[in-house]
Amino acid sequence: MKRVLVATALFGALSASVMAVELPTEIAKRGSIKVAVVPNYPPMEFRDPATNALAGFDIELGEAIGRKLGVKIEWQETSFAEFMPSIQTGRVDAVLSGFTDYASRHDIATFVDYLRSGPRFFVQQSRGAEFKDMAALCGKKAGASRRTKFPDQIAAWSGKHCGSNPVVFVGTDGSADARTQLKQGRIDAALQGDETLPYIMDQEPGTYAPVGEVIAQQFTGIALPVKEKGLQQVMLEAVDALIADGTYKSLLAKWKLSDNAMEKATVNAGQ
Repeated sequence: MKRVLVATALFGALSASVMAVELPTEIAKRGSIKVAVVPNYPPMEFRDPATNALAGFDIELGEAIGRKLGVKIEWQETSFAEFMPSIQTGRVDAVLSGFTDYASRHDIATFVDYLRSGPRFFVQQSRGAEFKDMAALCGKKAGASRRTKFPDQIAAWSGKHCGSNPVVFVGTDGSADARTQLKQGRIDAALQGDETLPYIMDQEPGTYAPVGEVIAQQFTGIALPVKEKGLQQVMLEAVDALIADGTYKSLLAKWKLSDNAMEKATVNAGQ
């Protein structure tokens, strides 16, 4: 029994040392990974109203990755517009903040994908009877964040399904603004990632009703500098290790994201 325990301890130590070697020298020396985040996208990342502490799935996933790698996660709040410049200039080592993996971003960042998602329409629950199927969205005003690919995805879906009666797109300053405009009746429907809807609907019961299915498949990933191959591999292995040991599954269940699970992490799976 003692031999087994000693062997296990040695294996763990060896595994940790191999992981540390693969980290970029600067990160290993510093003992931390600088990670950009914008805490305004619950349940992925947000400020806990009671404590003002960072909370959410991405925050807990990031901390779990840090423990796997034996380093601290230094969360650095920034703006969405600064994600790619921060990666490109080295101000941060990674972005872990509900960031969608798009092929158009691969010149600057490599994505380790950890969540499957897609944009989905929703309406006020009080008007749910008007939207029994997605065809009812044609000719209506739909709002979504103008900083994402949602406008293009709405246009593509509308072009395919609505013909001469297209969805009228209304750009918003993020998902929270889209929900505000929806409640104010300024738009008929809103669109945001389906990974956020169950949580939002729990927070505001009786307010929203989803319509149909997602209109595109997307992947959410950890964005890393293209040149940092070692860091990419370490992150991939860390996410897979969390999937294997059950941590990932537990976090998904806690934040109502089980339907968005991936069996293994992927690299640059976004289109």
